[in-house]
Amino acid sequence: MQEQNFQNHSKYVLGYHVITSVLLLGALITAIIYTIKNGSEQAVLAITLLLTIAALLGVFWYTRVFALRAQDRAIRAEENLRYFVLTGKLLPSNLRMGQIIALRFAPNEELIALVEQAATEALSAKEIKQAIQNWKPDYHRA
Repeated sequence: MQEQNFQNHSKYVLGYHVITSVLLLGALITAIIYTIKNGSEQAVLAITLLLTIAALLGVFWYTRVFALRAQDRAIRAEENLRYFVLTGKLLPSNLRMGQIIALRFAPNEELIALVEQAATEALSAKEIKQAIQNWKPDYHRA
């Protein structure tokens, strides 16, 4: 497995992010064209087709969103525990979720200083990731 760093830490799953997106977009376009051409003749079928595609788009979107929210909660708990073990305190309450997610890539030696800097200077997730000297990879997040 390639060593993870700031440039390559994002993960895209070809089948989900590209192929499924393209198939759903194609189905939506086809359904719209079908509805325009045959809407008055076969209104029930055209509306059913559009509603089915809309439902599939919702499932596609929320499947990803719900999984990310669950991962975010796990990351928040893990990073809060890690920070507590290192400092005896919980993470500052003004840290945003994106900042906490970015901090997971910081090794223990850099975490405390980065947390303080992120909390006081309102660093963005990208700025936090760029400030990390010794990247701690996370190969488990999709």
